[in-house]
Amino acid sequence: MAGRHHAQVYATGVCAGDRVMLSQAITLIESTRESDMTLAAEVSQLCLPHTGRSFRIGITGPPGVGKSTFIEALGSYLTRSGHTVAVLAIDPSSTRTRGSILGDKTRMTTLARDPQAYIRPSPSGGSLGGVARQTRDTLLLCEAAGFDIILVETVGVGQSETAVSDMVDFFLLLALPHAGDELQGIKKGIMETADGIVVHKADGELLARARSAAATLRQALRYFPPGDAGLRPEVLLCSSLTQTGIDEVWRLLQAYRSHTVATGYWELRRQRQRITWVEEALRERLERTFFRQAGVSALWETLRPDVQDNTCAPAQAVELLIQAWQTQRGEMP
Repeated sequence: MAGRHHAQVYATGVCAGDRVMLSQAITLIESTRESDMTLAAEVSQLCLPHTGRSFRIGITGPPGVGKSTFIEALGSYLTRSGHTVAVLAIDPSSTRTRGSILGDKTRMTTLARDPQAYIRPSPSGGSLGGVARQTRDTLLLCEAAGFDIILVETVGVGQSETAVSDMVDFFLLLALPHAGDELQGIKKGIMETADGIVVHKADGELLARARSAAATLRQALRYFPPGDAGLRPEVLLCSSLTQTGIDEVWRLLQAYRSHTVATGYWELRRQRQRITWVEEALRERLERTFFRQAGVSALWETLRPDVQDNTCAPAQAVELLIQAWQTQRGEMP
């Protein structure tokens, strides 16, 4: 990223709501260059006093459930109601090329043209949890830019997808109108962390099946204990095609926010998330630093074929890599 600015320039632009500067700052955050990461950390720190006032909503669901369509419908409903909305849309990255289509702006054409909305597609980079490594810092920058609602669209349902709950205030699961198959496809970890469930595409010929799916989900949720907020997830019906149920979803979100703020759980959840963010970011940074050591990197390239051929046990490979790292740092293995 050529032509970098001073950290204060980025922070001033972001906090003033400059969309161009916000996009440049997010690109800086997404960089894996050490100098860019240092500068990005400075920008985040300068923006920090202007964060914390938005409603962070994570949205997940199986492929084909219509996450992008739902987000466009909900986002447009919110902007018409006077809110400003940022959408952080995570596209899956190729495990081979690390590339990503980043097509969310083409799927949310109406919202992309809305002056009260901002859509930022980002590659997942293979991160667990269905969210990009940089999503947390991007979320804070969008808050500093003045967006009061932030929607985080994740890659899709999976056991590791529950990591998204560590960065949002409300975790919303979208379900397909197929009761039996849907329950088989939803992992227990997702059900346990969901704050609410919406059976999507509840219209036309699918309406009856959607109602049946909702009843099945409500029955299944009776066997789960209440969440940390002391609430059981509600199950709603919604159709982005006919624009029905969107207002009910928003009322559910508002009721949850009011309850958790009143009980103190809202801030408690945020406090826990901040600690988790640091720990996860530290692990990722240490891993990158570890493999950037010349001796470690060279040894790993040597060991990799042996590990693949099952002639070197993974545990042994780890020990050898740690020893190489300690030796390079001048430490006794």
